[in-house]
Amino acid sequence: MELAVSFTHTADTTTMVVSGEVDVSCADTLRNALTQTLANPDAKTIVVDLAQVSYIDSTGIGVLVGAAHKAADSQRHLTCVNPQKNVARVLTLLGVADELHVVTQD
Repeated sequence: MELAVSFTHTADTTTMVVSGEVDVSCADTLRNALTQTLANPDAKTIVVDLAQVSYIDSTGIGVLVGAAHKAADSQRHLTCVNPQKNVARVLTLLGVADELHVVTQD
């Protein structure tokens, strides 16, 4: 499944809705979307909605962690919301859920 990213913007928040599978073959698409968002100084909060991501590998997770670090370095906040159960489990098992400020749907 091809990776797609769409954006919505409010005053100081950019929400990225990611859909598809995030793996080594398409991680650059996610990286480019995050780089674009981080280049916008008005995006004080970056929300990455993972509800439509059915799979993520270590490359995709690395992209998210790198973006979280860049956001923190520039005094901004990145959070990942609504991961599917299998994605949330991988993030937790790899120990990056807290670093990504993951918010799960209950």
